[in-house]
Amino acid sequence: MEQEIKVEDDFTIIRFQNDRPETLFTHRKLSTAFIQFHFVLKGNAKFLFNHSNYDVALQEEKSFLLYNPQKELPFHLELSPNSWVISVIISIKKFHALFSAEADYIAFLSPDNRDKNYYNEGYISPSMAIVLSQLFHYNLHPSIKNLYCKGKGYELLSLCFNRNEDPNAHHCPFLIDEDNVLKIKKAKEIIIANIAEPPGLQELADQIGLNLKKLKMGFKQIYGDTVYGFLFDYKMDFARKLLDSGAYNVNEVGLKIGYSTGSHFITGFKKKFATTPKKYLMSINTNV
Repeated sequence: MEQEIKVEDDFTIIRFQNDRPETLFTHRKLSTAFIQFHFVLKGNAKFLFNHSNYDVALQEEKSFLLYNPQKELPFHLELSPNSWVISVIISIKKFHALFSAEADYIAFLSPDNRDKNYYNEGYISPSMAIVLSQLFHYNLHPSIKNLYCKGKGYELLSLCFNRNEDPNAHHCPFLIDEDNVLKIKKAKEIIIANIAEPPGLQELADQIGLNLKKLKMGFKQIYGDTVYGFLFDYKMDFARKLLDSGAYNVNEVGLKIGYSTGSHFITGFKKKFATTPKKYLMSINTNV
């Protein structure tokens, strides 16, 4: 399934969803006036550019930014089975206007680099993952869908360029080692697999074979949050999906994500989404 959401004349969000057992192939034409942002929420995707002379394979939780003012870069997308991708296409003119006061903040907007091509692969942070998930799972009246997507689109762009507040975390030398990156990703898999009863930090560090300091530093560098900060965001987003399914009540959802009492779950959910689970359920049940 492919759904294009035209937020503005020069700002488009495209949702690619392949729930079939075979690979989905699609093509998009783009002029040099546009920047491309691609986010793989689930599964795997492969982007082919320049008549397939250049390709980028992205796994789950990876992002890719591409801009070339000298050459048109239409893309062919090969979306693996059970994979989801969101692409954001925005004109360089509009994008530059958003950051005109701080153009030097973003490398490819600086006067020296404005006419040069630019690309960057990165990880999807937990806060970005929530926005991307919301763009897939919203349940809104058609009359406000465009406004909602516009807000989420701009929120996503802002998160893409949000620098880590810790000046010492910009460059983690030990992450140059791919083995260390794999260990940090393993840590994320462990806490997600044990969402209701996650291990302590020292136990987690022992399981992946890193010391505690490297676990904390590496996790923050890759995922943009602490281990338990990431887990909290993941829990709440997972809880919202369970509520969306209509298969569980509030107490059952709380138990599934590790809250022994309903009140603690309600407090956490309200902290994240500024509403209670009950009110959230009422809102999605009344939407058409």
